[in-house]
Amino acid sequence: MLPQPPLIGMPSPQKESSNVSTESSVLLACKQTAFSEIPIIDIAPLIDGSDPLGVAKRIGEVCEQVGFFYVKNHGVPAETIEGMYRATERFFDLPFETKQRLNVANSGPTVRGYIPTYAENADPENTRDFKEAFDFGAPEEEVSPFFGPNLMPTSSELPEFRETCEGYHSTMMALARKLVSAIALSLDLPAGYFEAMQRKPITIQRLLHYPPQEGEVSQREMGIGAHTDYGFLTILSQDSVGGLQVRNRDGDWVSAPPVEGTFIINIGDLVQTLTNGRYSSTVHRVVNISGAERYSIPFFIDADYDAVVKPLPNCVSAENPARFAPFTCGEYKYSRFVAVYDHLRDQVGAPNS
Repeated sequence: MLPQPPLIGMPSPQKESSNVSTESSVLLACKQTAFSEIPIIDIAPLIDGSDPLGVAKRIGEVCEQVGFFYVKNHGVPAETIEGMYRATERFFDLPFETKQRLNVANSGPTVRGYIPTYAENADPENTRDFKEAFDFGAPEEEVSPFFGPNLMPTSSELPEFRETCEGYHSTMMALARKLVSAIALSLDLPAGYFEAMQRKPITIQRLLHYPPQEGEVSQREMGIGAHTDYGFLTILSQDSVGGLQVRNRDGDWVSAPPVEGTFIINIGDLVQTLTNGRYSSTVHRVVNISGAERYSIPFFIDADYDAVVKPLPNCVSAENPARFAPFTCGEYKYSRFVAVYDHLRDQVGAPNS
């Protein structure tokens, strides 16, 4: 959800023209295509161990071409996902005052909690995000950037909410580990190659609510503006409403509609850096003009806070020199969050600009 790290000796990725901010709701209706244009990959052979390399090679092909794919036969029970959706809807139905008590500003550097509408914007130069969110992660007693206790409603306000959230996070972590191993295999590396930089990775489990937009809808305000995801990979569950759009290499916005029984996976800027641009961190956005409330549940996995991220040796050559400067995962991510959240700017004494 954050800007990409700087390239070496190359201009920053080109932004969309500011003129696009005046595009009408007709133009925001993306190119409607069969969902097969964003491939569906059966990962059962990865999950059960019968053919992890075969799945990995297919994932590698798609990461080069698209950067987004659906996965089916992922092993997560439907009732686990449905339970998380029920909890999500109940959370966002709470009174605003109750949610505000859990405001992300109250979590300090942990950056967990409730994020009201317009309080976070993925593409601030062009768009205000018409969404509200709730972030949590693996609970920790010690507070440090991206780690610490979760801000949660009381059990009287939302019975079993904490247990449902933390159980879902654990389930997503297990699936993410499998997918990360497949990405390693796809690069002709050992399955456990990335474990050294993901011993205690930064993770964010996010709950999202997109109210429907009515009347004239433009890029000035939409569910979430155009962005790439910062981290290693994202596991997204979306409800039946739809609204996710992915920008292909021709600049067309392609629909990523809900497909029953699947998650949508996309790689983030860390993988694009590690692969020296071989795998794409793809721009995407959400436009909810369905007339219905939309909910989605993305899980983000990064690297360890102190992990150094730089192009892999087997992705660099004399013909393809390193395009990205090394950076430390946590420091880079935290600097980007400081640019978004006022309470973090206040703590580090950065100018509010």
